[in-house]
Amino acid sequence: MGIWIIIIVFGIISFAVSSRLKSKFRKYSRIPLNKDLSGAEIAQLMLADHGIHDVKVTAVPGQLTDHYNPVNKTVNLSEDVYHGRNAAAAAVASHECGHAVQHATAYSMLEFRTAMVPLQNISAKILNVIMMVMLFGGMFLFSAFPIDLVLITIIGAYGVITLFSFVTLPVEFDASKRALAWVKQRNIVDSGEYDMAKDSLKWAAMTYVVAAIGSLVTLLYYISMFLGSRD
Repeated sequence: MGIWIIIIVFGIISFAVSSRLKSKFRKYSRIPLNKDLSGAEIAQLMLADHGIHDVKVTAVPGQLTDHYNPVNKTVNLSEDVYHGRNAAAAAVASHECGHAVQHATAYSMLEFRTAMVPLQNISAKILNVIMMVMLFGGMFLFSAFPIDLVLITIIGAYGVITLFSFVTLPVEFDASKRALAWVKQRNIVDSGEYDMAKDSLKWAAMTYVVAAIGSLVTLLYYISMFLGSRD
């Protein structure tokens, strides 16, 4: 019962933060950028300014699906950001290029996060299987395997996911810091547009903060279950 309360509470918080982010993005997307540069043009300019010429800027479907892929070296911008000529598009495009700069400069936390991706994916799959079995056949799971073994497996998987979530935070904060410093120094935005870009990135970062805290609370819950089962 406890785990469902945690899932529901953090699900509501995550939904609220995500809705706030989307609201901010919609608001700032209505205000044209004085420089009249698209997100794609801003991304290409930031990459060039940092001497990065082997990263491609592409458009991808969806809303707020923007990401940097270090494997094939692509800055992938959602269509609203790719074509957008506003403070929100400038913020997101430069943020994703911030990750490309991290990659080019061998930023240690990004390298650590990238190295963790395979382990994080395996941990997520293990948890999905366990949760599905617990949901539809919990009695079978605990009759087939000792409860301590199941809990240790869950704790190990959640431990990896929690560490990954917290490693992600400095990576995201640093990318935003690089982006905001560059758009200001390069005069991509004026003072008002800078505040809008900063606010957009703040709410984007909050989604990662909520995910990290939710993962940590869930991990502590299962640790308390494990310790309680041994009393």
